[in-house]
Amino acid sequence: MKRNNKFYTPPTFKERLTSLKYSFLFWKGRKKGMIHTRNLEWSDLRYIFFPKDFAEKYGYLGTSVWNEDSVYFKALYPLVLALDYEAKPKWCPRWFLRFLHVFGSDRSIVRVRNRRLHNLERKLTKGIQFWDWKTKWTDYDLRISISAPEHLQELASAIENRFYSMGRQKEIVEQIKAIDPNAGIIWGSIERLEKQLEELETFNTKER
Repeated sequence: MKRNNKFYTPPTFKERLTSLKYSFLFWKGRKKGMIHTRNLEWSDLRYIFFPKDFAEKYGYLGTSVWNEDSVYFKALYPLVLALDYEAKPKWCPRWFLRFLHVFGSDRSIVRVRNRRLHNLERKLTKGIQFWDWKTKWTDYDLRISISAPEHLQELASAIENRFYSMGRQKEIVEQIKAIDPNAGIIWGSIERLEKQLEELETFNTKER
């Protein structure tokens, strides 16, 4: 509740101490109804100061791009770097943003462990966040969800479109090569390749 709300009651000193106590390292998570926070461990300290991979280094964004050998990692890599460039203040080290992500946001994009630290993280990063990525109808139908300025939203859309275009073209080319292994291929247009495939299938049908 906001302070300027007429129903706002300032927390007591004891309540402030209790809230601070639960936000520190090694204290167990709290449960209230369906809402809970996780137990913090030594691995959280390592995550803050010694991230082991790309996903942990930029973990404060909410990124979950784990497999660095996958085609999805290669597609999303420039987007994560662009998000980090916009989200991280030049004077602020990433370890501090990861610290806030652990102690403020419970290392989550949906939970809050400590409201003050969570709000500070949101303020420093300007609310920029990598919510999720997934594939829908096919393995090349990439869907990206972020909270970011318009130019980063456009970058995410461009990555989605490029990934779909290349995936669909490769799929069509495989179908063309299955009919005519010596067929000449001109990459760059789904429509052109679909027309080439259609002509080959029509020709084969007539031959039969």
